[in-house]
Amino acid sequence: MVKPDSTRSSRRPLETGVGHFSEWSRETKRQFLIDWQAGKSSEWIIVQGNEGGDLDSMTAALTWAYHLQHATLNSSDPLKAVALLQTPTDALDLRPENKLALHNSQMSSGHMDLLTIDELPEDPETLSTRVKGIVLVDHPSPLRKWRDAKIISIFDHHTDKGVAPDAKPRIFEKVASCTTIVARQMLDELEDLPEEYHMPHELLELILGTIAIDSGGLKSGTDEDRKTSDRVLRRSNWRRSRLDERMKDLSDTLGDAKKDLGHLGLRDLLRRDWKGDLVDTPSPRTPTVSLGFSSIPYSFEQQVEKTEFGELFDWFAIEAAWTAQVGADISVALNKYKVKDGRGKKRKIREIVLVVRCDVRINEDQADSLFEVVSSAIDNDKTLNAKRWHRADELGRRQMIWVHERQDAGRKILRPIIEAAVESWDK
Repeated sequence: MVKPDSTRSSRRPLETGVGHFSEWSRETKRQFLIDWQAGKSSEWIIVQGNEGGDLDSMTAALTWAYHLQHATLNSSDPLKAVALLQTPTDALDLRPENKLALHNSQMSSGHMDLLTIDELPEDPETLSTRVKGIVLVDHPSPLRKWRDAKIISIFDHHTDKGVAPDAKPRIFEKVASCTTIVARQMLDELEDLPEEYHMPHELLELILGTIAIDSGGLKSGTDEDRKTSDRVLRRSNWRRSRLDERMKDLSDTLGDAKKDLGHLGLRDLLRRDWKGDLVDTPSPRTPTVSLGFSSIPYSFEQQVEKTEFGELFDWFAIEAAWTAQVGADISVALNKYKVKDGRGKKRKIREIVLVVRCDVRINEDQADSLFEVVSSAIDNDKTLNAKRWHRADELGRRQMIWVHERQDAGRKILRPIIEAAVESWDK
């Protein structure tokens, strides 16, 4: 009996996208797969964001891929570029704001227009050596599996790690949204062309929505977020709108969707914003370990309530099943939530949940040692001032939870601290 295609449902999409943007995205994906089949992967540039699959990564990748193709269409050297979402297809809807933004951009249902990591017809380690190159957006360095690819360009709003110094353009800038950097570069190059190519309103509106949600409707945005949004708005179907009003509406609508996570179980919460990669160590026995982070907008106790049995062991059983699937040695769940103080004011609380397992790359003694190294790094970091959870004595081996109130200490702050600890481990 023939097994059906495991990467897609055999059913047709409920609704095929309409408009130029959807048609372009679907046709680009089709042509990439045709060329791969014909042994012509070397003609393609893959534009990719981070594996968390947030709206910023997705929009920035789609925007730059669209620009590369259309800006060179009538040149002597037309480029082939496809946006790759480094997120499995079945995880895209774990971010309701993405689903809504794509729907508003008139894309096909079921994400049929998009190329996702589980649809690549070849593993990234091999494909990276065959493609023309990659462009990184919303990510300062490639995942280990893409390290052999030529890096053509980088657009990012995180810390510059010094990767690919010869990439062009290579832009690192502290803005609210990486899409701001990509859209500004696109518009600058578009306006320098002898004749401008068609810019679909659906893409322009997707760009505006992305910058809006990342900047709180421009309230927390930079001057560049504002200037670029205004340039995009003036080209869109919303050109008669007032910028601040339109961006507030978009931020409110997408923000409400982003918070609609009550239907998700623990496993989906762990994987919806998972970012992980291999980290080098000086250990002669284990030169690399796999480290992954999830970001969850619920307290640990609220997450426990979402499990079948509503108890501590069940949280760690579900976490273990997920990290076994992705082959992680160390997992870190970064939780954030708000509580009211005695005066009724809300305070933001953050939690760090650390788990080290011993059945992937490291043995039990190594796992104990690695756990101690990472735990000590968190305990001793004075900027965090993290306190061990009030029920820490109920946790199992190589499990720990900390609570702290440093407002900005999300993944951007915690990841370097933990990576540095792992990079010092040499057992």
